Amino acid sequence: MVTKIYEKLGLVNTREMFKKAMDGGYAIPAYNFNNMEQLQAIITACTESKSPVILQVSKGARSYANETLLYYMAQGAVEMSKQMGGKIPIALHLDHGDSFELCKSCIDMGFSSVMIDGSHLPYDENVSLTKKVVEYAHQFDVTVEGELGVLAGIEEHVVADKSTYTKPEEVIDFVKKTGVDSLAISIGTSHGAYKFKLKPGESVPPLRFDILAEVQKKLPGFPIVLHGASSVLPEYIDMINQYGGKMEGAVGVPEDQLRKAAKSSVCKINIDSDGRLVVTAIIRKVFAEKPAEFDPRKYLGPARTELVKMYKNKNENVVGSAGKA
Repeated sequence: MVTKIYEKLGLVNTREMFKKAMDGGYAIPAYNFNNMEQLQAIITACTESKSPVILQVSKGARSYANETLLYYMAQGAVEMSKQMGGKIPIALHLDHGDSFELCKSCIDMGFSSVMIDGSHLPYDENVSLTKKVVEYAHQFDVTVEGELGVLAGIEEHVVADKSTYTKPEEVIDFVKKTGVDSLAISIGTSHGAYKFKLKPGESVPPLRFDILAEVQKKLPGFPIVLHGASSVLPEYIDMINQYGGKMEGAVGVPEDQLRKAAKSSVCKINIDSDGRLVVTAIIRKVFAEKPAEFDPRKYLGPARTELVKMYKNKNENVVGSAGKA
C-alpha cells in the first residue's frame, strides 16, 4: 500500500487535473505564494470561481515560511476551501526544485507534485537528475515536472541572461528516459517583471507557437507547462510608480497569447510576479494615502482583496479554468 502523505492534507497530484485540462481546452493556474494573505486570496478566488488550482512554493518561499508551518498552511487551505462550500482540486507543488534532496524533502513533507529543474545542466545530467527524482516521487504517487530549455530573467535563485528555446527534437527522448509527468518548455516567456526590453513603439514579441506545435506533434496528449507567464499588469505598474516606486520598463506576456496557449497542450500556466505586483501596489497606495497607518491588517487586507479580484480574472479570462473544478 503506497503511503500518500499529501492525501492526509486533502491534496491531489496533478495527473487528473492535467488530463481534464487538456480535454477541456484550458490550463490549470499555478499561483506562487509566500505568506498567509496570498494563500487566502488564491483559495478564495479559486473556490469562488470554481477553479482547480496548483499552490506553488519556491525553494526560497519554503525556507521563508518554514517547512513545518507550510505543511499546516496547506492543510488549512484545503479546509478553508471546504468551509467556503468548495470541492476544488488543490495540489501543492515545488517550483524550480534544484536538487534531489530538496525534492525528496518536499515529497516527505506532503507536497503532491514537485518540479526538478535541471535545464541549466548538460542534457545527459538533466536526464539523470530528473530520472532520479521521478523514481523516488512515483513511489508515493507524487507527480514530477521536468524542464527543457532555459527561460531568461530572474526568479529568486533561478537566473539566466537569455532564453534558450526548447529543442523539439529532444523532447521524446527526455520524456522517455526520465518518466516525467509534465514538461516545462521555453517558447519566449521569461521570469520576473522585466520580461522584454522594448524600444519606444515596439510591441512584445509573440510567443514561439511554432515550437509549441512541434512539441505537441512529437508528444501528442502530453502535459506541457509554461513558466514566467505573468502579464505584468500595467495598472499595477502605474500604481507602484505613482506612489513612489521605480518600475519603468516592466512588461509581461500579453494575456491573449496565454489564452491561446491554454487552448493547446499547455495545461499548467505559472503566475508569480503579478501577485507580487498587486500586493506592492496596494501597500504603496495605502502608505501614501494614510502615512500614519501601522496596522498590517489595514494594508495587507486591501492587498488580499485586490489579489482575489486579479486571480479571478486570470481564472475566467486567461487560463480558462473557472467553472472546471
